[in-house]
Amino acid sequence: MRPRSLDEFAGQEHVVGEGSVLRRALDAGEVPSLILWGPPGSGKTTLAQLLSAQVGAAFEPVSATSAGVADLRRAVERARVRSRSSDTRTVLFIDEIHRFNKTQQDAVLPQVENGVVTLIGATTENPSFEVNSALLSRSRVVRLEALGDMQISALLDRALADTDRGLGSRAVELEDAARRRLIELSGGDARVALNALELAVMATSDTNGSARVGPEDIEGALQQPALLYDRAGDQHYWLISAFIKSVRDSDPDAAVYWLARMLEAGEDPMFVARRMVILAAEDVGIADPQALAVAVAAQQAAHFVGMPEGYLPLTEAALYLAVAPKSNSALRAYAAARADVAATLNQPVPLHLRNAVTSMERAMQFGAGYRYAHDQEGGLIEQQHLPDGLTGRRYYEPTDHGAEAAIADRLRAMRGVSPRVSYRDTPRPMIGSKRPRGQAFGDRTLHFEPHVPLIGGRRPNTSRSCGAGSPIPR
Repeated sequence: MRPRSLDEFAGQEHVVGEGSVLRRALDAGEVPSLILWGPPGSGKTTLAQLLSAQVGAAFEPVSATSAGVADLRRAVERARVRSRSSDTRTVLFIDEIHRFNKTQQDAVLPQVENGVVTLIGATTENPSFEVNSALLSRSRVVRLEALGDMQISALLDRALADTDRGLGSRAVELEDAARRRLIELSGGDARVALNALELAVMATSDTNGSARVGPEDIEGALQQPALLYDRAGDQHYWLISAFIKSVRDSDPDAAVYWLARMLEAGEDPMFVARRMVILAAEDVGIADPQALAVAVAAQQAAHFVGMPEGYLPLTEAALYLAVAPKSNSALRAYAAARADVAATLNQPVPLHLRNAVTSMERAMQFGAGYRYAHDQEGGLIEQQHLPDGLTGRRYYEPTDHGAEAAIADRLRAMRGVSPRVSYRDTPRPMIGSKRPRGQAFGDRTLHFEPHVPLIGGRRPNTSRSCGAGSPIPR
């Protein structure tokens, strides 16, 4: 059922539709070197054959799963002979080109540069990662999409009607429910849809060759359809990205769906568990400090139990993280501090914070003037802890989300003993003539106002704010 012309080619209107760049090149009798990037069953091989036929070029297929450099050389030599004897161009089609290593890909490069062959490579993986830059710079990357429901349905109609290449010579009735099920289970893969239809017809045909195909016949033909996934390829990164963003955006339904997509396709549960531990610290953070413990416990439990039951602690953790309040204050605090470290480099530790171990260090005033917080009323003390060039900096800016709201209140009270200066609205320090690197986060201006101290987590019944010298109860 392969199409015999571009007009029969299903889908990909953005690639071969009237007026497209590639269609105009074909109309002019030219086909450029291409890298066809798309999922299985999207028509990469078929399109390569049609393009070759459209310009009257010989089609020289090579499979990267079984071919080596010697096979490439033989294909190129045939192209040379063809060019000398009949002035015929050759399209060298390399299926699954991402499976060729750098040496094998480099062997093609001179032939493409010299015009001996026109390269068309097919890959399911991102060419930016899997095809070397020299070949990419000499080719046009064409992205093919999985076929839509209407396109799969049209292919089924064509297969049922075609008497030469399809099932048109038989009296086949495809029930509407069976059609919907076949479209759903094919996942946009034309090859899966057509093969399943043929198998279902063969299984239900009577002695006269007629068949009535129902949804149960389709499911029987497909058995357990394989999920599209590659633990080292694009699907691996796309699915974990969708999972992380769903949890971050507090969508528990999407989170558990993407989790199931990964685990059912064979993803390593420990990979997912590690990402959840990172996510708990980065995106939930202090808004729910228990989230990190839940994620770590889920990782340990899944490792201890193993699959298949290991999905249970992972699902519990995913749902917990998805519905938890969110804060990335830890991420922002470290990023701001790291930017200042890069900008100011090796700022000296204030003398009163240095430990004095030797008599020489004590003579140099190491530790002199340090005040022990536990000797102070309330256990709080106002003294310099940052280097001289960074005094007054604020890196941690708590949110008002979840448990962090109470922390924010307490921190405001603690910081009420001195003007509150944020890294968001203070200039970065200048060391000599060197301009500091990094950028502050956001442009929100923070206003300082008097704060009421906290007592046992509750505000005292008083309207008097803490004075500059007043101890702050915990």
